[in-house]
Amino acid sequence: MDAHAPPRAKVFVVDDDDAVRDSIKVLLEVHGLEVEDYGSTGEFVRHYRRPGRGCLILDQHLPAATGIDFLNSPVGRSLDIPVILITGRGDPRLEIAARLAGVAEFLHKPVSEKVLVATVVRITGDG
Repeated sequence: MDAHAPPRAKVFVVDDDDAVRDSIKVLLEVHGLEVEDYGSTGEFVRHYRRPGRGCLILDQHLPAATGIDFLNSPVGRSLDIPVILITGRGDPRLEIAARLAGVAEFLHKPVSEKVLVATVVRITGDG
């Protein structure tokens, strides 16, 4: 590793579906990214430490509150990293609400591996 190379981006994944979360984590780690994954926004907030570079991959449909609800909360509004919101539902109003909540990218499940990796690399600048 080059001593002058910037540290790799850290990707945080919040999804209540263990299988989805695990598959995203493995995919991104294979591409050399550091990943922390959480089953809820509460768990994420308890462990979050600002990375030098990174992003949050956030599921829209979580049991306690939606991803957009979280992003519109005081804690969500204070996040200092870009957010990729993923959803299994194709409601155009949801995409508008996501953009208003400051989401950097809005992706529909199932997200292709190529698209997800390319989006993370583009957003984090970790190419």
